[in-house]
This record gives sequence, structure tokens and C-alpha cells, in this order.
Amino acid sequence: MMKNILLILLIIIAIIMIILGLRAGVLPPVFTGIGFIVISILLYRNG
Repeated sequence: MMKNILLILLIIIAIIMIILGLRAGVLPPVFTGIGFIVISILLYRNG
């Protein structure tokens, strides 16, 4: 249960970082957001 909540929070933070990065026109937050999504997918697969 706790792992699911953490995965949801990680995806929400990733989406926010991607949106803010695209609005500001800077790529590092976008790449970090994509990395967070990849991490959450890997964590979901392992457990």
C-alpha cells in the first residue's frame, strides 16, 4: 500500500516537473521528470 502511494507521488512530481520545464523552456527538469517516470515503472515491475 505504501509503495503504491509513493509511486503515485513520484509520477505526480514527474508530470509537474515536465510541465514546468516545458513552460520555462528548459530541458533539465523535463529530463528529470522522464527519469522519475522510468524509475517508477521499474519499481512497479519489481514489486
